Amino acid sequence: MCESNQLAHLDLDVLAWQDTSPPTRKPLSESSDIILEFIQRNTGWVIEGCYADLLEVAMPCANEVIFMNLPIEACIRNAKNRPWEPHKYDSKEAQDANLNMLIQWIGEYEKREDTFSMKAHVRLYDSFQGKKTTYIDNKRSTK
Repeated sequence: MCESNQLAHLDLDVLAWQDTSPPTRKPLSESSDIILEFIQRNTGWVIEGCYADLLEVAMPCANEVIFMNLPIEACIRNAKNRPWEPHKYDSKEAQDANLNMLIQWIGEYEKREDTFSMKAHVRLYDSFQGKKTTYIDNKRSTK
């Protein structure tokens, strides 16, 4: 729950992947069903993640979209400074073991053509007709 605003929170990372090694994506239909169930159960909610294909499922129900369009360097700095995410990793050490891979993945953001790409996020954001805000750093937005 996003307690300050009484909003339920859904992190797409926790529903997008199967528990396999290496991790593989769940079928889009399975993840979509979880998202729609979450939306139906909660009157106020926040869904966060970089999965344009999954965010597209939620968009018709959303009244606001926030695009964290930070420079690559800021995203890398955020990744290095992120606290332990116990809902994703057994320990801070396990989380940090993926840091180099994450930094490389972030560095490819503007070049990728997949659902995690800047191109996919901009397309999704531009198509949204409701209230929307773009953040260009961790604190400043452009309307």
